[in-house]
Amino acid sequence: MRIENPLILGAGPAGCAAAICLARTGETPLLLDRDEHVGDPLCGGFLSWRTAQQLGDLGIDLEQTGAHRVSQLRLFHEDRHVELPLPHPAYGLSRHALDTVMRAKAIEAGAQLEFDTIRGLDPGVAHGQSQDWRSDAIFLATGKHDVRGQSRPRDDKDTALGLRLRLPASAQRTGLLEDAIELHLFDGGYVGIVLQEGGSANICLAVRKSALASHGGSPETLFAELAEQIPALAGRLGDDWHDANTDTIGAVPYGWICRETQPGLYRLGDQAAVIPSLAGEGISIAIASGVAAANAHAAGKGAERYQQDFARRAARPVGLARMGWHLAETRLGARGALALARIAPRLIAQFADWARIQAPPPLAR
Repeated sequence: MRIENPLILGAGPAGCAAAICLARTGETPLLLDRDEHVGDPLCGGFLSWRTAQQLGDLGIDLEQTGAHRVSQLRLFHEDRHVELPLPHPAYGLSRHALDTVMRAKAIEAGAQLEFDTIRGLDPGVAHGQSQDWRSDAIFLATGKHDVRGQSRPRDDKDTALGLRLRLPASAQRTGLLEDAIELHLFDGGYVGIVLQEGGSANICLAVRKSALASHGGSPETLFAELAEQIPALAGRLGDDWHDANTDTIGAVPYGWICRETQPGLYRLGDQAAVIPSLAGEGISIAIASGVAAANAHAAGKGAERYQQDFARRAARPVGLARMGWHLAETRLGARGALALARIAPRLIAQFADWARIQAPPPLAR
């Protein structure tokens, strides 16, 4: 099937941001997603103040989505912890809720939505399970899932894995977490916890493959042993976490940035830059890439120039987040981070601001 207008592969935040911006320029972009039902992807449950601003520019008010407002950061390591204010208010919101509202906003703006599973990419054509989709402008926004022909390199021998528990609202967790996002640091990884809409808790764990292997390769065993080692984490998990499903994603190429592409192929979100989840900036990068790619296409700058420009824009936040991630997963680095947060909280706040991407505003409606 020949598409005269832009073809966007993936209806997540990156793809929908691009679709909204392209529709505002008079285009009729086609969003192509593999799932008719909006899921709840593992990553992206924390939305920074920069993300809130970006969503506002796209016409989405986080307060109206029921997002949980967050104003404090708590860091835990072994028997120590420190609390400090975030530079600006942030939010906890499930990917299901965010993706649902962004998909609706894109359709409202004028985008079309179709469903197919893309099996591979060649210049100017996306090979779907049901048919081939052809366009001179293809926006690759498939998140952490690679498409054959455009796989990202994974050179790290001890790759990072992502695990997630989504726990129901409980008075105990609400009382413990309140308006804070928490990072529980341990050797080889960390656990991030934030409340989301309705009081549910999003508990994400980023861990090295070797650290999981040392716990028998079982996510449940890893969570159980961490709960024994970290009493504060055990309190957040409560007694009902054993009944929850553990979502997993493997071989995440944290720190990778795409610096070149082929003509007509705009790489967005995690297909453009993979920021370590410690920074809580993944959704912001996704939206920023969608806006920047749409702006570049509308201005006739082309995919190759967009990719180079966005790589430069993403270099600082990705680099800073990668440095913070490597420090946090070591005992010495974790202790140093807590000590620094205690004696120089403003420096930590400044680091958090530096790790945000500077995104261009979307084109006027």
